Amino acid sequence: MDASWALDELAHAGPEHLDPGFVAGYETKAGYDRGGLTDVEEDLAELAGLDGTLVDLGAGTGRLAFAAAPRFRRVVAVDVSPAMQEVLRERAAGLSNVECVRAGFLSYEHTGAPADAVCTRNALHQLPDFWKALALERVARIMRPGGVLRLRDLVYDFRPEEADEVIERWFDGAAADPARGYTREDFAEHLRTEHSTFRWLLEPMLEATGFEIVRADFRARIYGAYTCVKR
Repeated sequence: MDASWALDELAHAGPEHLDPGFVAGYETKAGYDRGGLTDVEEDLAELAGLDGTLVDLGAGTGRLAFAAAPRFRRVVAVDVSPAMQEVLRERAAGLSNVECVRAGFLSYEHTGAPADAVCTRNALHQLPDFWKALALERVARIMRPGGVLRLRDLVYDFRPEEADEVIERWFDGAAADPARGYTREDFAEHLRTEHSTFRWLLEPMLEATGFEIVRADFRARIYGAYTCVKR
């Protein structure tokens, strides 16, 4: 990709994800200390039977990457944020099969055998739709045929005319304490500044970039989780 027109993924990562103070409290805010690991377990269950190379794109603080380490021979934890990478490298100390790479969807350069699995959790929404499609095509290129993509993100499973109703219901479930969860204002900020897309736009992107969708689960018509196979 020509650097003269490439997207600056660091600029799209969200300033909070670059802030060491935010990163220090990230797992509490994300709910990992209140059973959030269940999502990780669900994602790993979708990768059952795979044990070669896993690439975690947008790895954050590494909850999935480190949970996957005992199951895979090689785990590559990729994140564009220097603050996230610092946490990843500290936690990866002593683990011979976990590699930490500071890069994004559009800049990660895979080496070695094609990936058997790629996971991305709540990160693809940082890219506008044009760049999502390019990112997914790059993901497909690093995977072997039959490899599994597990994608979890905020994806809008409703028609535009339903937006007011669905969004207000989503806001009703927001946290009161910003240190313990995502608040109404956090949700509103996501709508204003992030690039979550509609289900009826994302799914054709997946198909067009070489994936077959074998499972799609939604919660609250906002939170989507996909299992896809590389054709």
